[in-house]
Amino acid sequence: MKPDGVFRCRENVSHVPALFALVLPLGRDNLEPEFAPVELLVCATCRAGQPTDIEGPRPGAQLTEALSAMDWPAHVTVRAVECLSNCDSGCSLAVRGGTDRWTYVYGNFTGADDATLVHEGIVKYANTADGIVPWRERPVHFRKNCIARVPPINLPE
Repeated sequence: MKPDGVFRCRENVSHVPALFALVLPLGRDNLEPEFAPVELLVCATCRAGQPTDIEGPRPGAQLTEALSAMDWPAHVTVRAVECLSNCDSGCSLAVRGGTDRWTYVYGNFTGADDATLVHEGIVKYANTADGIVPWRERPVHFRKNCIARVPPINLPE
């Protein structure tokens, strides 16, 4: 373990639970591991294939509103953003968290009806140190609708 409270392993241990790479709490009262903050960036301008002349809030704004109303872990923030440039693939979102986690862009969400599905996938992501949720533990939608996967700033060697 390093002086900063982080256990680091130099070998490729992607099959080992992320628990070994967590930042450990410093206080005795808090026995839960601490994770880097996570941002869920939701495209509020997404139309999910609707024509531009449709009145009312867009599906992306509806999804953002539904997600903002949900109960999230303390280290997760939901933010509305403008256009993620994935317009042909339904509502889109990006999730990122700290310098050691992978960032993902997901698409093909339909709007507020997908809020529970998004919540499930993002909570699993938020409970990792590196952003990699084991394949079989990801919701099926997340397995089949990953638009991009961006390496962390601190890319392991």
